[in-house]
Amino acid sequence: MAIPKLKKQDIIAALKFIDENGVPEHNTSVKYVLVSEDGKKYPPKYVIAVADHLANGTDISTESFNSVDAKNYLESLGFTIETKPQEKFELSITAESVASTDERFTMGNLNLGDNYKPLDAYFKKANGEIVKRAYSKGERKNTNQTLPRIACQVFEKQIAALSVEEKENFPICKYDADSEMIRGIFTSVGAYTKYRKHNTIEYLTYSYDNGRQFVIYSWNIFTTVIFVQECLKRFGEPGDEFILIYREKDEKEKMATKAGVAIPEKPAQPKEYRNPYSSMLIESKNLIFRGAPGTGKSYLAKEIATDIISNGYEDNYTCLTDEQKRQVEFVQFHPNYDYSDFVEGLRPKVNDDGTMGFELQDGIFKKFVARARKNYEDSQKSRETVQKEVSVQESMTEFFSGVAFGVDTFKTINGNEFTITGVDDGHIHISIPGNATVNKLALNLDEVRKMLESGQKFEKIKDITTFFGKTFATQGYSYDFAIYKAIKAKKSTTSKAKAKQEELKKYIFIIDEINRGEISKIFGELFFAIDPGYRGKAGEISTQYSNLHSDPDEKFYIPENVYIIGTMNDIDRSVDSFDFAMRRRFRFVELRADECLEMLASLENEELEAEAIRRMAALNKAIAEVEDLNENYQIGASYFLKLKTLDFDQLWTDYLQPLLQEYIQGMYDEEGLMNRFAKVYGYQKSVRGDANETAQDQG
Repeated sequence: MAIPKLKKQDIIAALKFIDENGVPEHNTSVKYVLVSEDGKKYPPKYVIAVADHLANGTDISTESFNSVDAKNYLESLGFTIETKPQEKFELSITAESVASTDERFTMGNLNLGDNYKPLDAYFKKANGEIVKRAYSKGERKNTNQTLPRIACQVFEKQIAALSVEEKENFPICKYDADSEMIRGIFTSVGAYTKYRKHNTIEYLTYSYDNGRQFVIYSWNIFTTVIFVQECLKRFGEPGDEFILIYREKDEKEKMATKAGVAIPEKPAQPKEYRNPYSSMLIESKNLIFRGAPGTGKSYLAKEIATDIISNGYEDNYTCLTDEQKRQVEFVQFHPNYDYSDFVEGLRPKVNDDGTMGFELQDGIFKKFVARARKNYEDSQKSRETVQKEVSVQESMTEFFSGVAFGVDTFKTINGNEFTITGVDDGHIHISIPGNATVNKLALNLDEVRKMLESGQKFEKIKDITTFFGKTFATQGYSYDFAIYKAIKAKKSTTSKAKAKQEELKKYIFIIDEINRGEISKIFGELFFAIDPGYRGKAGEISTQYSNLHSDPDEKFYIPENVYIIGTMNDIDRSVDSFDFAMRRRFRFVELRADECLEMLASLENEELEAEAIRRMAALNKAIAEVEDLNENYQIGASYFLKLKTLDFDQLWTDYLQPLLQEYIQGMYDEEGLMNRFAKVYGYQKSVRGDANETAQDQG
């Protein structure tokens, strides 16, 4: 609370000032009113601001305190404060007009919606029947998007039937008479953001018919009034209307809007994710999607990762922030992929003298786990610990930024001189001119940090040895000690940043074609650590190269916030069967060819999409009818995404036909089968084959 010290007479003077000058519209009270002895009512916050202005000459401002603070303060001075009854307004939208019981509302100031909060909305048919919004599980009630969502719900079939051109030109919003009309009903978030090039929070997604979408611009409760009215004009019956009940936002809500804080369609922690497989992954930790080629396994894996990382807000990976994308990693296995690629291994390097050598480098999975592990461990720290770490980091940053690398000289406790030549994420690099044996060292930066964070007083090298639980001191400890003392001796002038506790995040690692690699060799001893029952320190292991670590006793573990998704194609004859020791550590989910059809919405042509689904279904039915084939050999939707650049015949000749020929190789009457596949698919050109078979098909 930052209310100025005032006297009762200052408040009385303010009331007189307000009687003479009135109250600006933006300073009216939403929740409380001060009631004077003669029954007049005043907004408490504005009264205090005016009193401060009159008594102390300050600018009139109500931003430094809230309405509750104002209420309590004025009551302490003996004034009467009453709770203001919340006024509700009703907006009626018909094909011919839009009218509100709020006299301030006009169709020329739709931007006023930022100041109001929806309470209820419904569609009222001409016969009096009421249609309410059909909510999905986890959705918030009565959001800014409620009204257009009901319109999408009521007129779903009519909107879906519009041509691409009609959708692109559909009126959505116009803030005032001079502003440009915002248009467009899009089939995906990607299409919307590509066209609108706006902050991705400014849209509504409405899902229908197995994952298809309407995506339109939507911000405050008035922005889509034009869209709703246009729906009535095109699809409604005479007498149909939409009703919106709303109120003025309270102070907290207005401040959030002013600060640009959007109220999301879903809560930060949804009861359910968008995708049902997301909850399955959370429960199981490790999940593998198996299925026929092109069923969208990789597409689904990224969609699930996006769903989880965004807490149910998004399912399009491109909509994630750069920081969120660091919580997702993607790798594809192949026969030459090995442990050194995945976990750690020796890699060639050029030494400073130009000779070739080797250094130990972390693989992609270990690097990813390190990010997740840091987040997990940081999220468990107390605020005091976090504050200490922030302070230490500031001290270290200040110290190293003031060092002239390669010039400033430091001394060990034994008098050995050295210079600091550089600092990176993990090491302090030093040069020791007087040492004929080893004149360069890379000190562990984290060791110095831990010494500073401990708050312990180190007076000799033995103290460091004891602190790190070592029997003998390492060569680097004397230099660690010298740098530690130098940092401690430097008086910090940096202002201390406010510590912020780390939020626990989820990290998703996707392995495409997981069965194309030699699983047991790639994972090595990690088969134990990835077990859902042994996550965390219960599953600690020593890696194959632990003897080369700066700390040979260092253990590796996979924290609870790491989730693994794999994809595999069972019918790929070029790979071995999945390792059984690993198999029992994953949950297997089979995807059918007719799943993930929503990906075809990216074709952005509903006629083309419908034709692709029809041909795919016909072809898959024919494949399943072949005795030696089954559903695992059916064609998935991802193949049909190639229709963005190919026609149906090109898709057949260049992709589908070669694949199917591989399937039926060695079967009886291969050419007859290919003729049958081509016919049901709709391939127009002649196909070589058995004349009798062709005649039967045509008969």
